[in-house]
Amino acid sequence: MTVRRLLALTLLGALLTGCGIRATEVPTDFGAAPSRVPCSLAGPDLATQTSQGVPVQVFLLCGASLVTVDRTVRVPEGTPDARRRVMVAQGLLDQLAAAPSAAERSAGYTTHVPGGVDVTGPGPKDPEDALRLNTAPDRLNRYALAQLVCTLSDSAATEGDGSVILGGPRTAPLRRYACTDDVRNHPGTTAPPSSEVAEG
Repeated sequence: MTVRRLLALTLLGALLTGCGIRATEVPTDFGAAPSRVPCSLAGPDLATQTSQGVPVQVFLLCGASLVTVDRTVRVPEGTPDARRRVMVAQGLLDQLAAAPSAAERSAGYTTHVPGGVDVTGPGPKDPEDALRLNTAPDRLNRYALAQLVCTLSDSAATEGDGSVILGGPRTAPLRRYACTDDVRNHPGTTAPPSSEVAEG
């Protein structure tokens, strides 16, 4: 009887193994396959590496926050300071309106700044650091305004104090907009704080 039982167990084990079932197999769970970390670029974009110009940073939207990315703006050597400020500001607006690169899009970067936004320097009665747009700033959606304010306020186009004076065309009222931590972290729900600017 003992021999028959041993033979039966041996045959049963062989059958189970042949069916792909292992009595001692322990199920394991290693979790989902690793995915790319959002808002993280593997390295500088090739287009940024090869382009010539003044290195700048612009704020793009990634997830629910504003994140800086590197860009360049072309400004001819010897350009007077006043004209240089406007050229840098226009270059930044153009970069904000341009579609993110393929690598940036795959990492989750987007932009809400529309194309066709032009900038000029101050009018006759404006403070010298004012910038005027061909559209009123408050006509931009909240994300676009946050991108624009945070990019310009931390650039060579302004005084670099974390704020920028913006207005619409011609004699439209000017306001000083600030880029705060709340704006950078929650651009969809927190508008850039602003205050009215008196004529110079």
